[in-house]
Amino acid sequence: MIDKLEMFIALANEGHFGRAAEVCGVTQPTLSSAIKQLEDHLGVQLVYRGSRFQGLTPEGQRVLDRARRIVGDARALREEMRSVRSGLAGNLRIGVIPTALSMVADLTTPFTKRHPNVRVTILSRTSAEILTGIERLDLDAGITYLDNEPLGRVTQVPLYSEFYRLLCAPGSELAGRDRVTWAELAGLPLCLLTSDMQNRRIVNLHLAEAGVMAAPSIESNSTITLLTHVMSGNWASVLPKKLADLFAQSGQLRAIPIVAPEAEHLVGLIAAHRDPPTPLIAALIDSARRMGGRKV
Repeated sequence: MIDKLEMFIALANEGHFGRAAEVCGVTQPTLSSAIKQLEDHLGVQLVYRGSRFQGLTPEGQRVLDRARRIVGDARALREEMRSVRSGLAGNLRIGVIPTALSMVADLTTPFTKRHPNVRVTILSRTSAEILTGIERLDLDAGITYLDNEPLGRVTQVPLYSEFYRLLCAPGSELAGRDRVTWAELAGLPLCLLTSDMQNRRIVNLHLAEAGVMAAPSIESNSTITLLTHVMSGNWASVLPKKLADLFAQSGQLRAIPIVAPEAEHLVGLIAAHRDPPTPLIAALIDSARRMGGRKV
């Protein structure tokens, strides 16, 4: 039954029989047969069918919610029994917002030293994608903002407080300043993260509070792309302190504190709420608590 529920979850996630079969490592007829057997067992139609997948029925949506909990519990049980037999091992999939990628090693380095048989996969994701990935069981945990937008029912562990810097080339208009205000960013040629990134929504908020409309001439979902544009000398950007300081440490760029206000937002670890958590997540939460409380 668990394998059929996993195939049903994959179908709901992918919205396509062929892709779902590929995810599950089975043929498409095998997956279709498993879904039909699940429907027969439950006595309801789960999927609207035509020449292709046409969505879940209302009953299918209710079963999906329960299936995710059942499969999650089954995976947790397998993981717990494996840890009893051979110690903590397995693969952790962590989604990380792009602006926190420069900090993630502060969590994963001590974690993997304590648990050398655990393999960690780090994936760059937006805050919305992290929540969706945890719900869909595609991610085990995430590192995202805790205090800016609703997170729902997840376990949260604060990691650090994020502050903001103007990143610019040495010859830029404000490069000689020790600090700048949000209002003084008006009129600067900015390159910023795209609006699907929560960092960009935070930047927009603080600019708007200072009476400045964010109108960047360059947008990207890649911080490296922002860096290369700033290095050209034609643009400036707004980035978290840790990331901006990393880019500026060579002396080729300036990272200037932004004040009035000196905005602060909390970044932390999130995971699906389970009581108790799986052994892997429990160990990760322990590492996160050891790291927590920093200001960077």
